[in-house]
Amino acid sequence: MHTQITLTTTLFAVLATASPTWTFHVKPYLSARSGIAARAVAIAAAEITADQILAISPKSSTCDNPPAEGECATAEQAAPFISDSFTTYGIDNVAEQAALISLMAFESGDFKYNRNHFPGVAGQGTRNMQSPTFNDKYASSLTELADAYASAEGDVAAVLDLLLSDEKYDFGSAAWFLTTQCSESVREALQTGSEEGWEGYVSGCVGTTVTDDRKAYWSRAVEALGVSSS
Repeated sequence: MHTQITLTTTLFAVLATASPTWTFHVKPYLSARSGIAARAVAIAAAEITADQILAISPKSSTCDNPPAEGECATAEQAAPFISDSFTTYGIDNVAEQAALISLMAFESGDFKYNRNHFPGVAGQGTRNMQSPTFNDKYASSLTELADAYASAEGDVAAVLDLLLSDEKYDFGSAAWFLTTQCSESVREALQTGSEEGWEGYVSGCVGTTVTDDRKAYWSRAVEALGVSSS
């Protein structure tokens, strides 16, 4: 026990002196495949930067003359909330991060929208343009919104308004969806960084079609985050 405490103390001392461009988060994980009991492990996750968002979504540099009042977010505004969502949901694989950022950038029209305007489906929105059904599941999972959700439940527009009341919920939906709605096999393939794995995520979990426009966002994200295919 003494040795374990000493090693843990040493680990944190090393992490504390690491480069400030990296943030270290400690989260409990249960590894079923390795048979290791739940334990605290240090995860090194690079913060997503505004420059990376701009490389993926060049049109997110400004919110001048936004097409939908109150919905636009610049790359600088989006980056910290996207980073926080990865921390909250334990997404430290860069291939998954690239897939999620490209999805949000594409679905939100370069972060100009967080509500569905075309054709205008009531209750559909957040940065990955979730359907009302998934927005309801997402909202019900947020314990800090329990009381507000109880009042909004059954009203898809009110549930969406609730999720858009705070940027952390707005930008957190894509990470929530991946970690709660996608199968382990889809995630394992996505984590390889391969185009095939990404296509499986888009068609097999998100449930939409792979197009050249969508692929262009993903390709830029892969390059911006330095994803390598395994």
